[in-house]
Amino acid sequence: MFFQHVYDKSLAQASYFIGCQAKNEAIVIDAQRDIDVYLHIAKQNNMKITHVTETHIHADFLSGSRELIAATGAELYLSAEGGPEWQYEFVHQGLRHGDTIRVGNLSLEVLHTPGHTPESISFLLTDHPATESPVMVFTGDFVFVGDVGRPDLLEKAAGLVGTQEKGARQLYQSIKRFAQLPEYVQIWPGHGAGSACGKALGAVPSTTIGYEKIRNWAFQYPQDEKGFIANLLDGQPEPPTYFAMMKHLNKVDRPLLVEVPQYPKLTRDQFLEAYSKGLTVIDTRNKVDFAKGFIPNSLNIQGNNSFATWCGWLLDYQQQFILVAEDHKMEDLTRKLMRIGLDNMYGYISSVNDLDIDLEQETIIDMEEFKSYIGDPNVQIVDVRGASEYLEYHVEGAEHIFVGTLTKNLDKFNKDKQIVIHCQSGDRSTIAQSLLAKHGFKDVKNYSAGMKEWRLHF
Repeated sequence: MFFQHVYDKSLAQASYFIGCQAKNEAIVIDAQRDIDVYLHIAKQNNMKITHVTETHIHADFLSGSRELIAATGAELYLSAEGGPEWQYEFVHQGLRHGDTIRVGNLSLEVLHTPGHTPESISFLLTDHPATESPVMVFTGDFVFVGDVGRPDLLEKAAGLVGTQEKGARQLYQSIKRFAQLPEYVQIWPGHGAGSACGKALGAVPSTTIGYEKIRNWAFQYPQDEKGFIANLLDGQPEPPTYFAMMKHLNKVDRPLLVEVPQYPKLTRDQFLEAYSKGLTVIDTRNKVDFAKGFIPNSLNIQGNNSFATWCGWLLDYQQQFILVAEDHKMEDLTRKLMRIGLDNMYGYISSVNDLDIDLEQETIIDMEEFKSYIGDPNVQIVDVRGASEYLEYHVEGAEHIFVGTLTKNLDKFNKDKQIVIHCQSGDRSTIAQSLLAKHGFKDVKNYSAGMKEWRLHF
């Protein structure tokens, strides 16, 4: 058996390439949209991708399954569980609990594991030349290392009222059944630490059923469904707004993108014309460089591992946008954007200088200045971190306005006071500062070192 774990750090998303070396056939599970990685693996190992499948209708990334079958001619196998509202709306072969996919001398048994979503399935893998016992299970967003999939996304992100309680009950039953599998079976989940699909995901890529029965909190409620549900729903992170769009696009027929697109580098005149028409400008530079001088109304979303997530939070899928990015970083940024379906880029520029635009600056303050504002009635201190972070610890008197929902809460900012913002280490507060500047709050001070520095001293 050939096995390769493919991991996208930007979305903490895992996919899997599994092959039968005797027959040179392979299956890909939960493919990312830039599919060249799988084509390269297949070529390097003299294999043909014959099967493509998914564990569920994904919310956090745009699946590349259909791009992959378009490029390879493979068969597409998708869940037929969950009822009529949870069926994929394009050609595929449906899978139900107990079905088996054969890939050469390998078999993958389908397990219906609802809870995170109604149609969720897992795949129990047996390598028949080696053993007739299962060796791996691919769980998608059902069971993670140290955590389980959250059932509240459909309600919070997609607006399906009443689904989180039902999903939590389904998840509880799925876990009880799952715990009956052999303890030696390896678990390979769909996400790792940093994903918004859970609240306590572990950083290691895999685990075993036996280990999770001991260490995973969700397996510690064998006779307490109410306690399990209460713990499961408590403290879940805010789901990015783009999750609803991903749910839709992963279910319906849509245009395919089988190659990584290349966007034009704009001339000064091209940029100024587009800028004058109101196109959103996303500045991907480091927050320090951005603070020294940025294009008015531009947003600072740094081109790090969180880039795609925050673009998904803040960009309108129906509107074009422009990036500020160095030439050599464009391919990486383009891949990150296409993985969540943000294909509507007009172009990019590599420098903010020589545009004949008066640049604005961000005011960064140090810890001592920040300390002097605490308790001042003329100052509004705003913590833009997530709700669970704020509840765990916050500076006395600080108000909480999460950066992801900031534009919906502009009325909570007091223009008659000096506004001071912070987050954990500056990445989110620079987004918040640029959002506020775009909406007319020009004199905002940013304690960029944030709670990461503060808690070392207090």
